[in-house]
Amino acid sequence: MSGRLDVRKTYKLFIGGAFPRSESARSYEVTAHNGGFLANASRASRKDVRDAVTAARASWPSWSGLTAYNRGQILYRVAEVMESRRAEFIEQVERAEGEASAERQVDGAIDTWVWYAGLTDKLAYIAGGLNPVAGPYFNITVPESTGVVGMVAPERPSLAGLVERLAPALCGGNTVVAITSQAHPLGAMIAAECFATSDVPPGVVNLLSGHKDELVPVVASHLDIDALDVTGVGEGSLADAERAAAGNVKRIVRSQGVRSPYEATAFMELKTVWHPKGA
Repeated sequence: MSGRLDVRKTYKLFIGGAFPRSESARSYEVTAHNGGFLANASRASRKDVRDAVTAARASWPSWSGLTAYNRGQILYRVAEVMESRRAEFIEQVERAEGEASAERQVDGAIDTWVWYAGLTDKLAYIAGGLNPVAGPYFNITVPESTGVVGMVAPERPSLAGLVERLAPALCGGNTVVAITSQAHPLGAMIAAECFATSDVPPGVVNLLSGHKDELVPVVASHLDIDALDVTGVGEGSLADAERAAAGNVKRIVRSQGVRSPYEATAFMELKTVWHPKGA
């Protein structure tokens, strides 16, 4: 009896709550830290970016329109689903990145979801408030979501680094188009399965694997993306990405490396409302 053939899984993109192949039908090999083959990942194209932005834009009104409490409950549900697959995440991070601290990275990612889930209904008190003014008026500062956020995840830590950027953006009511780690995208793609099986509405999170040198310029220059998180952009490409984003007046965000309410408010806009007293 001859030996069995290898079954090679190809991880697909995550766009609009579905798992399509790349429009170009291209994929690339993802290798382990020791050079061994892990899987194939879809190589996103310019058309895939456009589809992801369209899905994110369509879902933004309903996501930002949810009460902060309900958004927090959905983020907490993501943490629950990831916790149920904790062993799978740890195995994947160990194989991909060869880290003895894989368990700490996965636990940190789950804890990040829980932390920002709890912050969601407190953002209005932290970033907003009643301002003292002269005259028969109330002057109120109200934080609002920016809209669609383009995001470039760091290469390492691939899973925790992605979650540390996703959670604060979603916490504030934004929708996201994220480029995963190029070398280690599989943790993000397993996380996409968690989004699909939890209560996250389709289009709120969109994940694209592929070559960053192809995808970052497209995301940075896209006219329907309102903010760009450049945390995972390499130093050699950072200036080009910022110039492309500045060309259509995008908000530029970069991680401070800590869990903080200000990581969430960086993705928000502050609006001032005047209201007459007694009206």
